[in-house]
Amino acid sequence: MDDSSTEHLLDVRDLSIGFRSDGKITEAVRNLNLQIAEGEGVAVVGESGSGKSVTALSLAGLLPQPPAKILSGQILFRGSDTLKFSERKLRQIRGKEIAYIFQEPSTSLNPVFSIRSQLEEVLKLHRPDVSTSERTEEMVRWLYRVGIVDPEKRLTDYPHQLSGGMQQRVMIAMALCCRPSLLVADEPTTALDVTIQAQIMDLLAELKEELGMSLLLITHNFGIIQKVAERVVVMFRGDIVEDGPVDEVIKNPQHPYTKALIACVPKLGANIDRLPTIDDEGLEAAI
Repeated sequence: MDDSSTEHLLDVRDLSIGFRSDGKITEAVRNLNLQIAEGEGVAVVGESGSGKSVTALSLAGLLPQPPAKILSGQILFRGSDTLKFSERKLRQIRGKEIAYIFQEPSTSLNPVFSIRSQLEEVLKLHRPDVSTSERTEEMVRWLYRVGIVDPEKRLTDYPHQLSGGMQQRVMIAMALCCRPSLLVADEPTTALDVTIQAQIMDLLAELKEELGMSLLLITHNFGIIQKVAERVVVMFRGDIVEDGPVDEVIKNPQHPYTKALIACVPKLGANIDRLPTIDDEGLEAAI
């Protein structure tokens, strides 16, 4: 792709992020460059601690500063640097332009408010075009669209009355009812069983195509990315070590770390006693 910001919905340039501890700053992300086009799905893959979630949170100013510190770079969203936005302007794009889904829906939903009140709050804040009389219909429509049975009844429920999979579907409805340009899904299936994981990824793929939105998937699992992403970026200890079309990277990975991550994905029907693991010492030697 061309490097011009006008070609991209999101254009992250030379981004470095550190964390202050004991008077010193340790870099978590180093000189990162990442572009996402309109309607494109990009997966950022890496182990815990690789810097992928830190990068995702920085896009809409969600990193707590301190202890985090943006050391350098730009985050251009529709050509404007979000690092220069005021808190008020950041609140305007969060949810409406850049929406997030996190890995633990039970901690993202407020346990003391009903599903109705939480969905309604989002619509009031980001969809002033939806009148008071139309909100119930809009909420029901979105709950139904994400696969929740009997959505009228579910509006009266509280989060603890829903399964983990249903809670995550509610979070997807909350994120997408504002029709964001970019959906950031940070490990959205980690807390769910394998069957529900597949259903959630199928749903995200359908909605991405239906709404024409861009999707940034943060994950450690190469096994789930092909449904929603055209491109994959591999992060290792704060650096991007591989970037390319998903099918090409999976079939012919170039970096030792990418090869190690792909080897860790369980293969259906494979006759193995134990799954491969990433050997840090061997990996360091290979790199």
